[in-house]
Amino acid sequence: MGRIVLAFRSFFQSLFNADAARRIAAALAGDAPVAVEEQPQPITPQPTKPVAPPKPKRSDAVTLLATLQREARFIDFIKEPLDGFSDEQVGAVVRDLHRDCGAVLERVFQLRPAVDDIEGATIDTSGNLDPGLYRLTGNVSSHAGGSGTLQHHGWKVNKFDVPIWNGSESAVMVVAEAEVEVGA
Repeated sequence: MGRIVLAFRSFFQSLFNADAARRIAAALAGDAPVAVEEQPQPITPQPTKPVAPPKPKRSDAVTLLATLQREARFIDFIKEPLDGFSDEQVGAVVRDLHRDCGAVLERVFQLRPAVDDIEGATIDTSGNLDPGLYRLTGNVSSHAGGSGTLQHHGWKVNKFDVPIWNGSESAVMVVAEAEVEVGA
C-alpha cells in the first residue's frame, strides 16, 4: 500500500511542483539526488463547491398550459360541459377567455404573420416554396406550378419566453394546483 501512495504523491508533486519534478526525473534516471533548493509544498486539495441537485425537468408545453390556466382559466373553460349554458352565457365567458389567452400568447411568443402578403393575394407557386413556410391546399396533385391564392398568412413566433418553472419533483406534471379555501 505504501508504494501506491508514494506513486500518487510523486505524480501530483511532479505535476504541480517543478523542483519535485526535476528530483523525481533524476531519481528515475538513476542520477545522484538533486540538491533541494526549497522544500516542496504539500498539495492541499482545493475546496470544491457543493453541487446543487438538478432541478426537476418540466416540459415547456406543460408550463405554457399552466400559464394559460393560471391567467385565462383556459382548461377550466375547455373541460366545462357547455350543455346547460345559454349562448349568451358562453359568449360572455369566451370574450374574457379570448382576451386573456391572447395576452398570454402575445407576452410569451409575440406571434406575427408568417408571410407579409395579405390573405387573398396571389402567390407564385412555380418556384421552390419552403414547405415549412407554405402548405399547399386544394387540388395539389394536379398542380404543376403557377400561382395560388393565399388563404391564411400563417403565424410565426418572434420570441419564446415561457416562464421558468421552479416547482417540486412531485408537481412536474401539475398544470393547476388544487385550490383550498381556508378560514371561511
